[in-house]
Amino acid sequence: MIDISKPAARPANPRFSSGPCAKYPSFTLQALEGAPLGRSHRAAVGKDKLKAAIEETRALLGVPADYHIGIVPASDTGAVEMAMWSLLGARPATMVAWESFGAGWVTDVVKQLKLDATVKTADYGEIVDMAALDYDTDVVFTWNGTTSGVRVTNGDMIPDTRAGLTICDATSAAFAMELPWDKLDVTTFSWQKVLGGEAAHGMIILSPRAVERLESYTPAWPMPKIFRLTKGGKLIEGIFRGETINTPSMLAVEDYLMALEWARSAGGLKGLIARADANAQAIFDFCDANDWIANLAADPATRSNTSVCLKFTDPRITDGAAFAKAVAKRLEAENVAYDIGAYRDAPAGLRIWCGGTVETTDVAALLPWLAWAFEAEINA
Repeated sequence: MIDISKPAARPANPRFSSGPCAKYPSFTLQALEGAPLGRSHRAAVGKDKLKAAIEETRALLGVPADYHIGIVPASDTGAVEMAMWSLLGARPATMVAWESFGAGWVTDVVKQLKLDATVKTADYGEIVDMAALDYDTDVVFTWNGTTSGVRVTNGDMIPDTRAGLTICDATSAAFAMELPWDKLDVTTFSWQKVLGGEAAHGMIILSPRAVERLESYTPAWPMPKIFRLTKGGKLIEGIFRGETINTPSMLAVEDYLMALEWARSAGGLKGLIARADANAQAIFDFCDANDWIANLAADPATRSNTSVCLKFTDPRITDGAAFAKAVAKRLEAENVAYDIGAYRDAPAGLRIWCGGTVETTDVAALLPWLAWAFEAEINA
């Protein structure tokens, strides 16, 4: 039995949720005063805001000029499903999953679209051998496993001469990891992840190869209006100028624009990656120094720098799920960390968001409390 005292300092911001994620550090409600509330998103002011969101996204992420960027409904989920419903079926498909969201895309394709797809999976903490995939098929995968803390290290395994399309769910990777645009034909993400934006808005980025597929292929299944990217066999260009399919929240658009402005002031993409790397490294070092906790990712090379997933390894723990839940509850009760329990489908443990909107000083302040909560629960 160890008598451990509570640490003296708490994180200034205890928000470590993996989505919606922490707002950028300088966020205030007053920053949103420029939002054109009560105005039509089809009015000039609304269109200008939406177009600016697209152009600033391109500039910050370094998206090639000939790639199309669109704002779509239903967050990253809507963007991924729009891509799958619109593009799959022209060629054989390979579905790749090593965590719950990737598994959800497998279910959509196999059970809903009823395609005879090749399915490659790996357990939580592991990753599929991406080099062994057949890229002459259409390959659907997540770049960063938000619920497993395991990410693709780079795009070197994707051949330039591939015949199929690569469809990448990058929602917890965009703005925190380098994405090789020449290797990705469809890339999706949502505002509420790395930049801490508000929910319900997704982004879809299409390569010229993806556009060519859209304009030359008609899926066999009915296409809901909300998923339609073409009309009369041609890409609906307006979607990629800010003329959204449905009504967006102009308040959320303003919030995203302010987050992009902050990101530029924080050093742009390189600055955001550096912030996430520093946050994650603080936790990696903590795990190295304590034998009762470990990173869920088996290979250090694949460890995520955003959704860091942890597991308790102390042999005294007999019920891992109950123990992890109790630790998370203690930290929330102390206003030290909110929403850090592992995802419901993932192995028992904790998940700490380390994206660029989180301050490294807050991560550092959290870690002694994590040790306190562990010892307190062991004592209990």
